[in-house]
Amino acid sequence: MTESKIQQQIVMWYRNNFCLKHHEPRHLIFSVPNESKSKIETLQKKSIGMLSGVSDLIIVKPNEVIFVEVKTEIGVQSKSQKIFQKAIELLGFKYFLVRSLKEFKKIII
Repeated sequence: MTESKIQQQIVMWYRNNFCLKHHEPRHLIFSVPNESKSKIETLQKKSIGMLSGVSDLIIVKPNEVIFVEVKTEIGVQSKSQKIFQKAIELLGFKYFLVRSLKEFKKIII
């Protein structure tokens, strides 16, 4: 399964369980698209705040922010992703590397 498919499953499941209008308080989950198709686009995005290595998903819960990187079973973090993870953890936030919806559910529930 691709990272994109795993991420789609995670977002759909999380939104259905924690982000609907009747959920109180209502959580947020969103992706940070930080990929570019060209060098010019990369430079433009960096000039407005794009940061290499940012996690695929960010979850905002009451008094808590969680960062989630999605990889396939054989996927590995890039150097910039490892640097981002370390920065997030030094700031006191949770960062998880997950490889499936099942694994994601274990850390969230």
